[in-house]
Amino acid sequence: MTTDHEPSSHNDAKQTGLRLERRGAVALITIDNPPANTWHEASLTALEQHIDALNADPEIQALVIVGAGEKFFSAGADLKRFSEGGKPAALEMATRFGRAFEALGAYRGVSIAAINGYAMGGGLECALACDIRVIERQAQLALPEARVGLLPCAGGTQHLPWLVGEGWAKRMILCGERIDAERALAIGLVEEVVDTGAALEAALALAATSTQQSPEALARCKRLIMNARHQDLPSGYRMERELFLELFDTDAPTEGIGAFLDKREPRWHSDSMRRGEGS
Repeated sequence: MTTDHEPSSHNDAKQTGLRLERRGAVALITIDNPPANTWHEASLTALEQHIDALNADPEIQALVIVGAGEKFFSAGADLKRFSEGGKPAALEMATRFGRAFEALGAYRGVSIAAINGYAMGGGLECALACDIRVIERQAQLALPEARVGLLPCAGGTQHLPWLVGEGWAKRMILCGERIDAERALAIGLVEEVVDTGAALEAALALAATSTQQSPEALARCKRLIMNARHQDLPSGYRMERELFLELFDTDAPTEGIGAFLDKREPRWHSDSMRRGEGS
């Protein structure tokens, strides 16, 4: 992990197409693979490794992902990776995409996509794997894989219907419809629209608010929300009660309630996220 505001080394960033830096309790990953911030084998592997490292770092409580430059968040996969090498190469890329974005989706803290430009294909799938999406007014979103004889293979067909419903998911995937920021907000694909150039600042501010939460409570809340996608309500109710009681095996309730009654800010222990994430 890098120190505050110190990005990962230039050589590492150039090789992987990702830059990682730490801003207090928030980690910032910048997709930096010009000209369109596309994903390749090294960047997908690096993302998975970064997520593993962040999960193990108790000082980091939130993650923001943004694209380098002003035009692209990420244009997705480099299509040459799929056109060369046939089925074995396609399997390798699909596996790497799946592993990287599944790791991102399972990140134990809050993850926020600062969509500062075009987010196409795997670029949009990266944003879909995050918990929250902030988009700049000029940005556009699409899952155009079927137009080139492919399909979204990194969670797009699974995450998108959950967020926007079956109809809009079919319009975007089956009809290849590209949508703008206001439409994305209206259908629930993003949570906030900001002016051009403001996505990163807004995402970092939102991430900072999440760091005021109890890490133990936050991790369990996120697990419950994500599990609601695939379990029935009675199971969810039981899990809520189980994880609620599990919190009392940590010092989170004592510190949080005590701070509230004392009218002070809670002091969460730096090792709190190592203990009892409920996973």
